[in-house]
Amino acid sequence: MTGPGDTLDRVLAEARACRICAAHLPLGPRPVLRAGPGSQLLIVGQAPGTRVHESGIPWNDPSGDRLRDWLGLDRDAFCDEARIAIVPMGFCYPGVDRHGGDKPPRPECAPLWHDRLRVLLPGIRLTLLVGAYAQKRYLGRRRKASLTETVRAWREYLPDYLPLPHPSWRNTVWLKKNPWFAAEVVPYLREACTKPGPPPLAKG
Repeated sequence: MTGPGDTLDRVLAEARACRICAAHLPLGPRPVLRAGPGSQLLIVGQAPGTRVHESGIPWNDPSGDRLRDWLGLDRDAFCDEARIAIVPMGFCYPGVDRHGGDKPPRPECAPLWHDRLRVLLPGIRLTLLVGAYAQKRYLGRRRKASLTETVRAWREYLPDYLPLPHPSWRNTVWLKKNPWFAAEVVPYLREACTKPGPPPLAKG
C-alpha cells in the first residue's frame, strides 16, 4: 500500500535505488522498471536478463523483440510510458542457474514494490502476466495446473489480466506445440494493445 506522501515518481525513485538483495546479485543491483501516471497497459514479466541489465532498457533483447511482435508495437510505442508500464517480478538480473538459464526473480522484490506501484497506476486497463511467476502472484488459486493450461484459459481472466508464456526463444518449441496461441491469443493481444479504450470482448 502507499504511504503518506507517496507519488509515482517518488516510489519509482525509491525502487530504482533499492539495494535490499544486493548481496545475492552477481552483477550487482540495477533495478529496471518504468511507468507513467497515464499508463494503460501493465506488463509484469520475470526479471531482466544480462542485456537488459547492461542497457537499463526493459525487454531490450530477443525476448523483447518477440513480445513486441505479439503486441503489434514498434520500439517507440513500446517504450512510451504514457501508454505502457513495465514492472517485472524482479527488478534486477538474478544470475544463472545450474542449467544455464536465468534464476527465478528475487523473492524480496514483488512484495516490497508491486502493491505500492500498482495503486499509483489507476489508468491500467489490462495487465499482461508474462510467465509463471507473474501468474502465480496475480492469479493465485485461479491458476490452472500448468502454465499451458493457464494461458489456454486466458478468457477466464479478462478483462483485468491476460496470461502469456514467456517470449524467450527457449519457448519456441512450446509455441510450435500450441498453435492456438498464435491463432487466438496474439490477435486479441494486438487489438487490445493497439486500440484505445477498454480491452475488447474475447470471442470463443
